[in-house]
Amino acid sequence: MPRYLLNVNARARAVDAPADMPLLWALRDELQLCGTKYGCGKGLCGACTVHVDGQAVRSCQQPVSGVAGRKITTIEGLDPQGRHPLQRAWVKLDVSQCGYCQAGQIMQAAALLKQQPRPSAEQIDAAMAGNLCRCGSYIRIRAAIAEAASKGGAA
Repeated sequence: MPRYLLNVNARARAVDAPADMPLLWALRDELQLCGTKYGCGKGLCGACTVHVDGQAVRSCQQPVSGVAGRKITTIEGLDPQGRHPLQRAWVKLDVSQCGYCQAGQIMQAAALLKQQPRPSAEQIDAAMAGNLCRCGSYIRIRAAIAEAASKGGAA
């Protein structure tokens, strides 16, 4: 089995995995980083969103062989102390209900704020359109993104 050197949350990590193993399973099963969730397995729901080289990607669709040597950030690495403006806004506005989709929602929103520090409501809606929430927390999710943006959300 091939060995891949991954840069996950600013730490070099070796993973022995088949080339086509989705990054999601390398993170969860091999590296025990379980914040990234399995949702649909087809890249449609966004629960598995992580950053690769600063871009939001669906880790269930990204083979581990395609990310070797690239910078991968998971929810655990966004801000380990939970002080990222999005994490603070999520708590302040009591966004989570079941919480299952929240890591993917936050990672998608963090990529948005990195590219567009002061997004309009329309830009937030467009960026978040592919992230699903079974609990229907969309209004609070969007409010938290706007709150984080007002506090310098790309931290």
